[in-house]
Amino acid sequence: MQIYLHIPFCDSKCHYCSFNSYTDMFGYKEAYFNALKISLKHQLKEFKVKNISSVFIGGGTPSSINAKYFEDIFNILNPLLEKNAEITIEANPNSATKEWLKQIFNLGVNRVSFGVQSFNNRKLRLLNRAHSAKEAIVAVNNAYIAGFKNISIDIIYDFYIDNKKLLTKDLNLAFSLPINHISTYELTIEKATFFSKKEYVKKNIESFNFFIRDFIINKGFNWYEVSNYGTYKSRHNLGYWMHKNYLGVGAGAVGFFNDFRYYPLQNIANFIKEPLFFKKENLTKNDLITEKIFLGLRSEVGINKNILNLNMQKRADILVNEGKLTFKNGKYFNKEFFLSDELALFIMQN
Repeated sequence: MQIYLHIPFCDSKCHYCSFNSYTDMFGYKEAYFNALKISLKHQLKEFKVKNISSVFIGGGTPSSINAKYFEDIFNILNPLLEKNAEITIEANPNSATKEWLKQIFNLGVNRVSFGVQSFNNRKLRLLNRAHSAKEAIVAVNNAYIAGFKNISIDIIYDFYIDNKKLLTKDLNLAFSLPINHISTYELTIEKATFFSKKEYVKKNIESFNFFIRDFIINKGFNWYEVSNYGTYKSRHNLGYWMHKNYLGVGAGAVGFFNDFRYYPLQNIANFIKEPLFFKKENLTKNDLITEKIFLGLRSEVGINKNILNLNMQKRADILVNEGKLTFKNGKYFNKEFFLSDELALFIMQN
């Protein structure tokens, strides 16, 4: 089983962020972690979890929380963790101090993902990031010193001040650091964000996708999902794309089990009051097939032929004949993740 734990506290709200996170709710953190433990224990029992293959602690900003708050969480998880379980935590450079990184590593976390976004200080300010380029460089190096061998960073692109010179500098700096994974996200304008009324901030330069991809691949990283590259591939991420079950614990988390998705309460205060409540969304067989097609084509996971009906198989075979998909060992694979949505829609058309 995989587990996602949501930590909804943040030092500041980035202008593009649509995640369930709060900058003014730190007074609730003790009560929140107590509720988190109640929810975690309940879900482990409810879904009869016997072993845990991966844990992802996201947010929000988990590094804005003192490491001691995670101790009881790991006391609950440790008896169920597989020997080589992947345990990832998200962190921001301004709050992931040398001490915090060492403490969280000693708790058993073995992978850290930094929200760097850029090494350009002007871009960071315009995105409302709470750190500088220098802090990002120091934080990544401190993580390596603390003992982390699996370190990932996020980069955002297609911002209005972006150009190939800026992106090249960002990527060169990234590859000068001890990382083995990088996630690159095209800026999207989400509702209810600061940028939602400033659509000019997105540049809409499609060539950036291919420029960044080719640059990273030429550095020796494997492209294994539309936004993810590495010499190490996150097992937790791959689990999502393989449509594996996962628990969703915390305010704003999402869980998935067999044929339904479930949603704990989003509001922190409400979650504290009712940590066992979740809204259930039943998924039909067609829903599940659709998700497997989209996720399989946007990653190296691929699509099992036996989940497709005959018409879908015929259209997938057309794509194979046209060189847009490959077929091996009973699965269809996409070679160009940037075309995944178009290919999926073609396969599923009526």
